[in-house]
Amino acid sequence: MIKQVKPYHREGGKKEQVAEMFDNIAHSYDFLNHFFSLGIDKVWRRRAIKILLDEKPGKVLDVATGTGDFALQLARHNTHIQITGVDISEAMLEVGRKKVAKKNLTSRLELKQGDAEHLPFDDNEFDVFTVGFGVRNFQDLEKGMKEMLRVLKPEGLGVVLEFSRPKKFPVKQLFRFYFRRVIPVVGKLVSKDARAYTYLPDSVEAFPEGEDFLSVMKRCGYHDTKCIRLSGGIASIYLGRK
Repeated sequence: MIKQVKPYHREGGKKEQVAEMFDNIAHSYDFLNHFFSLGIDKVWRRRAIKILLDEKPGKVLDVATGTGDFALQLARHNTHIQITGVDISEAMLEVGRKKVAKKNLTSRLELKQGDAEHLPFDDNEFDVFTVGFGVRNFQDLEKGMKEMLRVLKPEGLGVVLEFSRPKKFPVKQLFRFYFRRVIPVVGKLVSKDARAYTYLPDSVEAFPEGEDFLSVMKRCGYHDTKCIRLSGGIASIYLGRK
């Protein structure tokens, strides 16, 4: 059974609370995201993008796109791909749309509101889907994974980039201290949402990473699954085909 962690300690579905949390922190999300990762998140995304570009995709879906960082980074690497980004938080999407317009990419990159568990697309529509640091926010992880598989074309590739838990000294100890002590304090000061940046380490701790997540993917119908560890295990890229 996958443990479910909600952003706020109150009644109500995780999905609604995640949307509320990201609406609350949208104004500071990009700054804090790059500040906390020291810019390494861009390196991780480049690694994931290199893998998906080998597929020579025509249409890519970026789920839990947030402010569109993953989608924008992909658009800059290839001028022929049509990209659709989907997110549950309208406030995050508004920030993302401004970034897309500023880069003059509105003809190739569309951001729309949507739920990962009920995607507004036909079966077999996309060559590749990506999710950057978003699957641990799904209310029902397996339902979301099956829904993303549904919209993939046969033999299409799913690319999931997510935080994981380092296992070796000293990365394990440093990672835990940074996530538990530094991020919540700075996040509260900048975002004004005290819970949002304690939810981050809580959700990473609860997420079934590594082999456990590969097992989830297989149960949901993916094949040729693979896990690539990044930066000593701080993050991982998970791959699977329809």
